[in-house]
Amino acid sequence: MRKINVLTFVTMDGIMQAPGGPEEDTSGAFRHGGWSVGYFDDVVGQEMAQEMGHGFDMLLGRRTYDIFASYWPHASDPGADLINKATKYVATHRPVPRDWGNTVRLEGDVVDAIRKLKEGSGPELQVHGSGTLIQTLLKHDLVDELWLKIFPVTIGAGRRLFAEGTAYAGFTLLGSSASPSGVIIAKYRRAGDVKSGSFLQPK
Repeated sequence: MRKINVLTFVTMDGIMQAPGGPEEDTSGAFRHGGWSVGYFDDVVGQEMAQEMGHGFDMLLGRRTYDIFASYWPHASDPGADLINKATKYVATHRPVPRDWGNTVRLEGDVVDAIRKLKEGSGPELQVHGSGTLIQTLLKHDLVDELWLKIFPVTIGAGRRLFAEGTAYAGFTLLGSSASPSGVIIAKYRRAGDVKSGSFLQPK
């Protein structure tokens, strides 16, 4: 059984859209791209290097795939080799160019295709960006772990990590820390049902 781990930069008010630059994703007239850059310090970089410093495959939405495919095949950044060698599974109804190696378009129903991937063998599946795909994964309770970087900013509008349709689900905190710039690094694992109750005393 393969695990699906979601690696996400998110603001304190839950926005995950376009953390890396003004032109990264302007859909919905989003004007605040690049909000993570001024807070991305060495500690956050070291955490990302650790999370991506072993074998993995990638599960991506089409917009994120196109962004990655325009950059990583030509990059010399640390970790570029692992990203380029990873199998990239792309959730899209459109044809996918084959010029970035190890790219596979998910065929048929996306949820069924992802369930089959999880049931197979291979390394963990990492999800980067891919906001619409994450909504699908959360709706169908397909996320095993959330590896969050919570940045000390609020934006107010944009694509949110948790939107309508997210499954009613409990998680266990695996670990947390804070970087010098104020980024909270937190990992959560899916853990059964929500532990609900009431603070009201019975009469």
